[in-house]
Amino acid sequence: RDFYQADVKYLSKWKKWKRTSSKSLKKVLNEVKGWSSYLVLWRHDIHSIEGRFGTGIQSYFSFLRFLVLLNFINFILMFSFVTLPTIISTYGIFNSTVAKISPPNIEYNCTIYEPSGNKGLVYFFTYLKDLLSGTGFLEVTSLFYGYYTIDSVWISIMRYNLPLAYLLATFAYLALSLIWIIKRSVEGFKQNLVHDADQFQSYCNKVFAGWDFCITDPNAARLKHRSLQYELQTDLEEERLKQKIEHRTIKEKLRIYSLRISINIIVLAILLGCFYSIYRVTVFSQENSNDVSNTNFQANLLVQYLPSIVITLANLIGPLIFTFLIQFEDYLPAFEIILTLMRCVFLRLANIVVLLFSLWSQISNCTADKCKPCGYNYKLYPCWESDVGREMYKLMIFDLIIILAVTLFVDFPRKLLVTHCSCKLVQWYGLPEFGISNNVLEIIYGQTICWIGTFFSPLLPAIATVKYFIIFYIKKISLKHTCKPSAKPIRASSSNFFFLAVLLIGLVLAFIPVGVSIASIPSSKACGPFRNFNTSWEVVPVTILEFPRGLQKFLFGIASEAFAVPIFMVICLIMFYFIALAGAHKRVVEQLREQLVLESRDKMFLIRKITEAQ
Repeated sequence: RDFYQADVKYLSKWKKWKRTSSKSLKKVLNEVKGWSSYLVLWRHDIHSIEGRFGTGIQSYFSFLRFLVLLNFINFILMFSFVTLPTIISTYGIFNSTVAKISPPNIEYNCTIYEPSGNKGLVYFFTYLKDLLSGTGFLEVTSLFYGYYTIDSVWISIMRYNLPLAYLLATFAYLALSLIWIIKRSVEGFKQNLVHDADQFQSYCNKVFAGWDFCITDPNAARLKHRSLQYELQTDLEEERLKQKIEHRTIKEKLRIYSLRISINIIVLAILLGCFYSIYRVTVFSQENSNDVSNTNFQANLLVQYLPSIVITLANLIGPLIFTFLIQFEDYLPAFEIILTLMRCVFLRLANIVVLLFSLWSQISNCTADKCKPCGYNYKLYPCWESDVGREMYKLMIFDLIIILAVTLFVDFPRKLLVTHCSCKLVQWYGLPEFGISNNVLEIIYGQTICWIGTFFSPLLPAIATVKYFIIFYIKKISLKHTCKPSAKPIRASSSNFFFLAVLLIGLVLAFIPVGVSIASIPSSKACGPFRNFNTSWEVVPVTILEFPRGLQKFLFGIASEAFAVPIFMVICLIMFYFIALAGAHKRVVEQLREQLVLESRDKMFLIRKITEAQ
């Protein structure tokens, strides 16, 4: 400091002012950063949950906050580039006009689409049914694909190509989700590697560097104390289980492995049974929903919603069975979450696959030349994109209803029984546990539905944002008042990374149906922005053909094999270089660790020599 102050005396006025300004700017930025932390969504609630229930449960609520922000950004993206231009042109704002081009060389039957909007006197229960199923008045709103029938928007002399914007916005929200998830996964992977590198280092970090000395509030200090306590409790529990595993006899190992094999066979049988039941019920529903007499409204409604009922039951009962069975397999707490999540992933995401497969089979059902004029079953699905969007909308709404119903009619009465009833059976049954794996699967399942459905229902991310906002407070109240934390504490570092990895699986699954719908299935000729194209993807080459000749050659050259093969080779070389670099860094780290061990031994040797000399 003295050297620094002496050096300042010989600086020019300009350099003195520059250095002072730099220090002031850094101070202002630090203060702004500190104040902005108070604007973080649910900051206080999540800190309170962390201190009371540990970082494992806190990671679930942080994950839920991440999905709220992700869906809000996706909603802003779709609304700004798809919905807003349509609304502006429809109402003539900014002197905008609309251009609608009739589909060329298409039979008239293919262009007939009459949404079942409510007309005349409508009962209240009809509005409620429409709200739950996406039909009636909702069918003709901007919520679904069929509303966007505009080909281009003219604002003054500027032309806005809505079909191209619709397709690019779809690619943009999928790419944004992928990049954001990968970015967060990399951060969690780094923390996971640091934590798993050396267990003793983890203890040292918590004991000697775990406290935040900026804490001055007594309540904040208690929260931090409880958080560290749960972290140490998790470490000790894992160490105890590892020691127990190491000291197992051959007889115990044989018993455990036999039990695990038997349980895995049971789990496989449950999964296959659920998949087959959903498939058979879906086929039955689609074959018989139109055969029921219109006068028997209740029976017709039950047949139509039979797949949703079976899917909901599978999603509710399956995870409960898996959570019960995992207790007998004697795994580490972190691995229990991973294995339970993987089993539930196959169960929940397969339900969506079965539903989409059944819809596509009906859309492309070309028996008796049903598809000959239009390329798809236009009589049953005149605007099939809106029909798929309604199915995704119904799944999302029903998912929220089930979460609310379980909390209100299962967990809350169970809490009252345990609190006010002294029956031994009730007390043995106890309070419901806040299962992290089941709750994470619920929101990943809903998010996968949102990613798939956004192409068919552009405003679905807004519904997902509101849905997760409601779920946060439902789960918070349920955790604090009706549930108890898991008996086995969970570490946040490993669970955070795996939550994002499973979410990435859901995103990759969403790419497949959206890609097939864009590239393979003929677009509806009666509705939507792509009714003048054979497929949704066709808008891209048609738009490129409108560019100057030189730009066309450049873009088609980038898409050719002659460009793709060298790029692939360059990417492979870069990948091999980074693999070799990572291996070299790993060897250097190992050498540095060996040097640290040798230095510690040298210090101990010198200390012993000094002690002996004294």
